[in-house]
Parts: sequence; C-alpha cells; structure tokens
Amino acid sequence: MIWWQDDQSLPFPDELLQLADTGERTADGALYLVGQAGDSFLSEFPEARVAVDNGRYLVVSLTNDERAKAEQANSACFGVSPVPENSHVLRTVPAPLQAPTARSTITDLVSESELIASCTVLAGFRTRHSLSSEFTSASDWARTRLQSFGFAVATQTITVGGSPSSNLVADKSGTGANRRLVIATAHLDSINISGGAGAPAPGADDNASGSAGVVEIGRVLGPQSSENDLRLILFGGEEEGLHGSRQYVAALTPADRARLDAVINMDMIGTLNVPAPTVLLEGAPVSQQLMNDLSDAANEYTSLTVQTSLNPFASDHVPFINAGLPALLTIEGSDSNNTSIHTANDTLDKVNGALAAQIVRMNVAVLARRLHLNDVPAAALSAVGSAAADLTGDQSADIVGFGDAGVWVSLNNG
Repeated sequence: MIWWQDDQSLPFPDELLQLADTGERTADGALYLVGQAGDSFLSEFPEARVAVDNGRYLVVSLTNDERAKAEQANSACFGVSPVPENSHVLRTVPAPLQAPTARSTITDLVSESELIASCTVLAGFRTRHSLSSEFTSASDWARTRLQSFGFAVATQTITVGGSPSSNLVADKSGTGANRRLVIATAHLDSINISGGAGAPAPGADDNASGSAGVVEIGRVLGPQSSENDLRLILFGGEEEGLHGSRQYVAALTPADRARLDAVINMDMIGTLNVPAPTVLLEGAPVSQQLMNDLSDAANEYTSLTVQTSLNPFASDHVPFINAGLPALLTIEGSDSNNTSIHTANDTLDKVNGALAAQIVRMNVAVLARRLHLNDVPAAALSAVGSAAADLTGDQSADIVGFGDAGVWVSLNNG
C-alpha cells in the first residue's frame, strides 16, 4: 500500500510503521478499507487497529473474526471491504491555474437565502423519522413546493422494517424526441440513533441540507425548457439502510434504466468541517464521466476544493451504482468531522448556507448541461444583470455553449 499526500515534508504515518513492526500493534489480519458516516465505525469498534484515518475513510487491520463481527453489525452507517488495489481511495483535484472569464450562467439563479429558508422549514420538524407523521408533513411541504415549480409529483410507497413510508418523485418532461432521464436526489428522513424513533431529530445537515438542495434545483430548473427529462426524488428510509433508494431502483422500468443519463445525490452539503469549502464527489467507475463533469463545474463556477473517491457507501447513490447505473454522491468535505449528525444537535445553526449554495451551483451546472436546456428567458437572468444575453432580440437569452462544466450564456455581444 502506498501512502501519498500533497505535502511531501510530512512524515509517513506512525500507525503504518507500527503495524509493520512486531509489537502489540502488529497487524494480525489483512488491511481493510472502512467507509463511515461520522465516526460510526470507531464508535462501535473503538479498539480497531487503525492504520490510516482520513475521517470518512479508514484503513484498519482486521482478523477474520473481527471482519465477520463488523459485517454482522449490518450498519447503515459504515461499510467494510478489502483495500482496493491500484486505485485512489481519496484524492484532491488540483484547482485550475487560470480563473474562468466572468459570464452569467443558470447557476447564478441558485439562492443561498432560498436554501436556508427550505432548511429552516425541514429542520423545524421535531423529527423526520421515516415512520413518523412529521416525515409525511415534510413530504407534503416538498410536494407543494415542487408542484409550484411545474413538476408532476407522485408518491411511491415503500416499506421500512415492515412498516410503510414513502419516496416523493417529481417529474418535468423534456421536449426532445428521444429523451434521456436526468435525476437529482436526496434523502428526506432524519434519525436520532441513541434516542430512538421518538427522539428529536432535526437533521439540519443530515439531510435537510440535501433535501433543500433538491427543492432549490426544482426552483431553478423547473421553469426552464429542456430536451431531456428531469426527475427529482426525496427518499425515505435512508437512515435505516437505504430502503427508499433500493426499492426505487428495484422498481425502475427497463425503459427508464436504458435512458438514465445521470443521478446526482446530495447528502450532507451544509456543514463547513474544514477552513476551505470542500466537496467530496464519491462514485464508481460507472460514474467516472459524471465525476469529471462535476469536478470541472466546481472549478468553473465555484471556489470549492474538490476531492474524489471511487469507493461508494452508505448513501442513496449506492443502489444505482450496484445496478450499473451512473450515480454519484456530492457531500461536504471531511464529513466525519461533523459529530452532530444522527443526534438532537444536528441543528440549523450548524448549516453554512454559502457552502450548500456552492455545491448546488456545481450540481445545477451539470444537470443543465445534461438536460440540454432550450433558450433560457432573459428575464430569468435579470437578477444577475444579463439583459445583454439576449443576442438575437427575441426576448430569450441565447445559449452560447454547452461546455464540460455546464450551460452558459454570454454577458455581452462579444
């Protein structure tokens, strides 16, 4: 195993050196990669022999018995797998050397204040546990909002531990003859693990922030005309084991599977865990091009530091990937530093609206490109001072290009 970090003056991790010795820290078993939400794995296995701790990703030494115990835990919050060979577990994407030329884009319509307003509503419910009446109320609120943006909204009944819950599915049809399907998702439910189903679980970051992101995408893209179809999904049952997304993928028709272009999942996009605003793009080889597009969009339209990983776990992108479909998670960087999730302390004051808005802007850029937006009305961009974007005088903003990072329109006649 190779340990690599940008600052080569930093020493090789003591933990790895110790595991190679013959003392009590000797690796009694093989090395395994652990993906964890928060510090869920270390909380359950505090005596684990950790070789590398990168927060969300750990490399640990496990005997066969220890691995079996970890697998039997059947946790929705962590996963254990052999350390992958010849691949990056986590890498930081270098920022571009030159800043892009200023121009007005559809991403400028993303509103931090709208995101915070939606987070405020969702985190205002005592809980959004998948089996609670408050979850239903939160879903009803989201339904009303998405319908107001022009979406046809339906409820998909699911089961969580044998009891009924639901997914909310909102569709906006495109105008093309052979329409592709582009999906944005988040889980609507929250949980208080130690307190149980009846305990307060505001879930402001996990995952009112991601759900607010889906609603904001609906507000920005719903009024626009596009060639391809846009579908927004708010899943239930994520916290208990990805029930909503598993059952949704299982029920996908062969036709929708064949035309599915991309799935962008948002889970915890609102807490600034490190000084530099950072996003992790987590997918698999099937979603490599989508990862590249999002990385380009982040560099083009935001100041986000981008990290990437091809080791997916523990969120609603995983069932799509397991079905061979191109899906990817967008999540705040260093999410394991956020110790408030799954408790009553995951409150609105922990949410950083500026970070959430940047992640949503990145996602909107890629969604817009893959939707193939038709002409964007000039009035829609008036908030960013782009009246000159109407190059042809037909009261619509002319789309000048579909770059790798998204859809953009000219700010001037040059």
